[in-house]
Amino acid sequence: MSEREVEALFRITRMLKKQGTSIIYISHRLEELFQIADTATVIRDGEFVFAAPVSELNKAKIIAGMVGRTIDALFPKIDVKPGKVVLSAKDLSQPGVIHNASLYVRQGEILGISGLAGAGRTELAMLICGLQKAKSGSIELEGKPVKIRSYREALQHGIVYVSEDRAKYGLELPMTVCENISFAMLRRISKWIFINRNKERELSTGFIQKLAIKAPSEEFVVGNLSGGNQQKVSVAKALACVPKLLILDEPTRGVDVGAKAEIHRIISQLANEGLSIILISSELPEIIGMSDRILVMRNGRIVGEFSREDATQENVMATALGAY
Repeated sequence: MSEREVEALFRITRMLKKQGTSIIYISHRLEELFQIADTATVIRDGEFVFAAPVSELNKAKIIAGMVGRTIDALFPKIDVKPGKVVLSAKDLSQPGVIHNASLYVRQGEILGISGLAGAGRTELAMLICGLQKAKSGSIELEGKPVKIRSYREALQHGIVYVSEDRAKYGLELPMTVCENISFAMLRRISKWIFINRNKERELSTGFIQKLAIKAPSEEFVVGNLSGGNQQKVSVAKALACVPKLLILDEPTRGVDVGAKAEIHRIISQLANEGLSIILISSELPEIIGMSDRILVMRNGRIVGEFSREDATQENVMATALGAY
């Protein structure tokens, strides 16, 4: 919903309240609670945590109740010493979209890409993984030049992309957790046209356990899972491809605070295991809390780079806005 639509919703809600209507408002957008609610109740894993007047609460206290940890634990970044350069892209361009973008990612490194909406973050990721074709530029993988003309070729080289729109591009919601995880690897678990169901279940069960996907079984329909667990299935599907480079585009969009902390834990653990990760996010705390290095984009160009130590919300945003 746009801000204007949200304001209209709140206006109607307040009108109903004045008329004597009792309202239960369910949301994981904390800023909305402070605008609209009189009291707040926090529930975690199906259990009551606490209830209190909103006037006595702040974001940190609500988050601690939702996550079961302090706000600092939202970004459980494991310090990893990055290894060799896995991917290097030089002067990637697409007329009117991306202009001479160059970057590199090392083994075990989380490279954050920040910028305002329309800055070209997703478009750059699509050039890297072959979902869009670059007009010019080059890509090297582990020091060797590669041509990536399609997403199929990207997968063959170990480059996997997780879309920001999991419902449209990441998952088949009417199908099961097991089927979604195994989609990209059917050749590996099939003989001729027959799928080895035992291998398929073994594959999916392993990722359900590793990523702590909360589902009654691997045969549970993905569309009936929470947003956070759907996102974990989307990541599991990507990991089943055994990537060298994992590109995560807005990996915590539309999930609650508790699920965000879990997804951040998974991202950090994957980097600790040596996976190279490009993390694209609109949320500055997420980019700064999870990245080893941060690239800032504006108008299709990379206009700034910050180390983890030097990055602040102020200087990243100022660079994105062109104030520096």
